[in-house]
Amino acid sequence: MSILFPIIYSAALTYLVWKAFKVMSNGWGITSTENKRYNKPEFQQKKYTIHPELLDKSGNITDEELLTVRFSNDNDSTLEEKGSATD
Repeated sequence: MSILFPIIYSAALTYLVWKAFKVMSNGWGITSTENKRYNKPEFQQKKYTIHPELLDKSGNITDEELLTVRFSNDNDSTLEEKGSATD
């Protein structure tokens, strides 16, 4: 039993390392073709995201004042520093 364990261990380790390099080699070949495909203008990501709740019915950004909520157990000290009163 003491001779069998190192043989099984080394065989399993060799197999896993071989599989890892095989998977990585497949990935290295794909990266150059994927970058060319996703660098086209239609795949470019927008620089900002507009949340749907900020849009009116026609799809324009609203000019309404936004409602904010402050919880009583919030430890943020920015309001105290500005001199605002908290509820």
